[in-house]
Amino acid sequence: MPGYGAGMPLTLDERQSFLAEPHIGALAVSAGPQRGPLTVPIWYQYEPGGDLWVLTGPESEKMRRIRAAGRFSLMAERLTPTVRYVSVEGPVTRVEPMTDDRHREMVARYLPPDRVEDYLSFAEAELGEHVVVFMRPERWLSADLG
Repeated sequence: MPGYGAGMPLTLDERQSFLAEPHIGALAVSAGPQRGPLTVPIWYQYEPGGDLWVLTGPESEKMRRIRAAGRFSLMAERLTPTVRYVSVEGPVTRVEPMTDDRHREMVARYLPPDRVEDYLSFAEAELGEHVVVFMRPERWLSADLG
């Protein structure tokens, strides 16, 4: 297919709208000298024009790496109706304790309504304390590979 691989870059509105959809993200953060980045799947939240945010344990490996680097990247992609991706990178703007409202917002973004309460109960009992990490997207990469 001519042009496959190069793709067409997305406009600012297209990439912000795409990132606002509930894709599973791939978070990447420096793992230090002589190492590739730590890369993990993660739920994220984003509203066009705002900061992107994720939830993680305050002493998790990814949080330790995010603290050390002061920034991270996140990539989201889909396969249908066309292969499309958006990648953002930027500085951490703040870290806050997770609230019940933020947790509910994130879980409701990814799970069907009838599974939200069960997941929240499970998370409270089994997953421990979390923080909200906010990142301001500064650099964007995107394409629709049509």
